[in-house]
Amino acid sequence: MIPLILVILFITLGMFFLGFFLLEKLKGYCLKETLIKSVASLFFIAVATVSLVTKSSTNLPLFVLFGLICGLVGDVLLELKYVKRDYERHFTYAGFIAFMVGHIFYMSGLMMEFYHGESILYIILPIVIGILMSVGNLVLEKPMKFNFGEYRLVVFIYGCFLFSFAALVVSLNILNGFSSTTLFVLLGAALFFVISDLILSGTYFAVGKDRPIDLILNAVTYYVAQYLIAFSLFFL
Repeated sequence: MIPLILVILFITLGMFFLGFFLLEKLKGYCLKETLIKSVASLFFIAVATVSLVTKSSTNLPLFVLFGLICGLVGDVLLELKYVKRDYERHFTYAGFIAFMVGHIFYMSGLMMEFYHGESILYIILPIVIGILMSVGNLVLEKPMKFNFGEYRLVVFIYGCFLFSFAALVVSLNILNGFSSTTLFVLLGAALFFVISDLILSGTYFAVGKDRPIDLILNAVTYYVAQYLIAFSLFFL
């Protein structure tokens, strides 16, 4: 009972700081809103930490915790690119790398937990699908009126991990007959993650797609994804 109360408390506090962050972000980019966003991110790490302590019989919470920490680092780096304009390129690359490493942790933990030597296609196909979807993302660059510019390569590589993670969650759900609540919650998390990053692509690489509604939707879908990832551990 106590772990569930703590999880609900941390999610509630996280949503409060998310709202606080959005209010500051709409006023303009500054170090203050970056720090507030960091606090909001700390709470999804806190949710995962509760599961790490209470679900010590499995390694998945540890991998998810590392992934969420990478998410926190990525959050800070991608916000700092607006605060320290002279280092925008460096912070952008570093942020993408942090999130890529996070997805590696998520995928590694999921494979260790839910794949037990069945057909290797359950692992290979999601990766192939992820790569193809990332290629499709580049193909649609001009039709979607994006301009990835010098970030085209890192966008492609990151897309491979993002889409592979989503496809892997679907694959493992199929493998386990949709019987795992953890995997089912992660299905929602993966969907919100993809939606968030597609919106983010618009705010970064398109003209006119960084309106307040775009910034709000990006942040909300992203935090829903991260909190669902952390909360999914509760059902192990």
